Amino acid sequence: MSKKWAKYFAIPLMAAMLIAGCSNGNNGNNNADPAASGTASVAPEGKPATWIADRKIKGLVFMGTDDYTEDMNPEIKAKIKEQTGIDFEIEIMKAEHSIDGLIAGIAANDLPDFVAFYLNNSGRPEMPVVLKAGREGMFTDLTPLLKNTKVYSKYLEEDFLPLDTKFGVMFRPEFNGSSYFVHMNVNRQGGYQTRKYVGGPYIRKDIADSLGIDPRTITSTAQLYDLAKKIKEGNFKDNNGGAVTPIGPAYWGGKEVGALFNDLEWGADDQRIKQSKEGKILHEAETEFALKKVEYVQKLLKEKLIHPEFFTIDESRATEGALNGSWAIIADTHNYQEYNQDMHYIPLGPINQVDGPYQMQVDFKSGYSAWAIPATTKKPEEVVKLADFLASKEGKLLWKYGLEGRDYTLGADGFPLVKQEVLDLKEKDPNEAKKLGFAGVGNNWGELLGGTDIDFMADFGEMEYGDKLRKGVNQGAQKLIEYWNFDEKRKNAKVVDAYTPTSFLGEFDRSTELKSALDSYNENLIRAYYSKTADEAKKILDSALKQLKAAGLDDYLKLVGEKNADPKTPVKL
Repeated sequence: MSKKWAKYFAIPLMAAMLIAGCSNGNNGNNNADPAASGTASVAPEGKPATWIADRKIKGLVFMGTDDYTEDMNPEIKAKIKEQTGIDFEIEIMKAEHSIDGLIAGIAANDLPDFVAFYLNNSGRPEMPVVLKAGREGMFTDLTPLLKNTKVYSKYLEEDFLPLDTKFGVMFRPEFNGSSYFVHMNVNRQGGYQTRKYVGGPYIRKDIADSLGIDPRTITSTAQLYDLAKKIKEGNFKDNNGGAVTPIGPAYWGGKEVGALFNDLEWGADDQRIKQSKEGKILHEAETEFALKKVEYVQKLLKEKLIHPEFFTIDESRATEGALNGSWAIIADTHNYQEYNQDMHYIPLGPINQVDGPYQMQVDFKSGYSAWAIPATTKKPEEVVKLADFLASKEGKLLWKYGLEGRDYTLGADGFPLVKQEVLDLKEKDPNEAKKLGFAGVGNNWGELLGGTDIDFMADFGEMEYGDKLRKGVNQGAQKLIEYWNFDEKRKNAKVVDAYTPTSFLGEFDRSTELKSALDSYNENLIRAYYSKTADEAKKILDSALKQLKAAGLDDYLKLVGEKNADPKTPVKL
């Protein structure tokens, strides 16, 4: 990372936003091609129909290196250049927390042709940061540029986008039709799932078999507690001969795991806001469940039934414990993990919800990540055209499957058939395979601008890269899907098109104070787990609730209720 970027990391959020607020208010339109929203341009003679311009386009990515890589394969880059004329380059802004990099980058006001950042929904912490930048004219208005595209023009159709993406992220009423960021990973069809994903707690199969229990029958935290006691009494060992921990952390490290404590969890574990049976919208701190959950966790800790660093352990140690079989129960993992394709861990539960039996909930559509074009970018319509190419079937084929002949062949059905040697290399040496430079081998640069309008089965004849060829590789994932009875749960799922409860912080007049109090509550909850007595825990929770109230919690929950009453802004409650 260059020193130019590094020097801004010390800038706190408020200072960053003040700097952003001093930028020019040109609404991002100065450099747009007046003809960009008119008739589609014709490629120069001798150039392919996908030709855009002979130029460099560089993006700055405010996301973790675990998700994306800036290392692009030279042959892939050459193919992009051949098809579009674009010399494409990305740089990842490295920071301990991606949002810190985003704040610093916007504060610097010295951005390349486009920026990309996390944005699951309008309730993400990044939203207030980019929203401020959009309001202050730091980003280009994308609406007129999207009109002349083949794929992204779908975003302008009446029913293509989910409500939160449409009215909460992109076409906010305050922008009067303008849009300053593009929400990504929107499925082509409502309710479509790219994966049959079985996530949550898993238990070692040999331990479940030894105890004679079907882990699918564990549907409450009371049953989970009894199971953990039996595991401890069983004196089970890990791969190295050490004693197992009955309940271990999530595969990815210490965190709150709502799926493990679901019948004590008031709302989603990253929201903590839910409507009671009486119709009152409450934060978890206002309910009996906060203290109940603390008492439950304290009991597990006291009896050494849960890892002592469950909420704080680093990822490397948590993963190592899972791989070594040190956790009898992994709090959170999923069926596509390569270490578990032999099914030596199997799903536990699901635990029932706080207000009734478990029911799968599926988003009508949802977004993940976003991109924007700074107002300083020259000819921003060419960046949009590149994004549209990458989002096309032809573009997706390049960034998802690589190069025809080198990495795949085309079958008689017109769908790609992955080469066996590529799959073999991926299994034998994943890092070397990644150098081939496409998403199928773990190099996900193309998702930044092209990962949307998703229907992989329709476009490529398979849900996952290489499914048609690697018959044995995903066998475990499929068997876990069947074991968990995924299809039946999906058939009875609740399909939801709604906002998250914290989506409206950006328009709340005390958002900074309340956001700080909400974050503080999460930290205090963990403090309460590790407090010495129930009385001490109660004092911590009472103090956290007072802080929330002082920061305007009641007014915000009233706002959530008003939003939920509006057909355009229903809320997941």
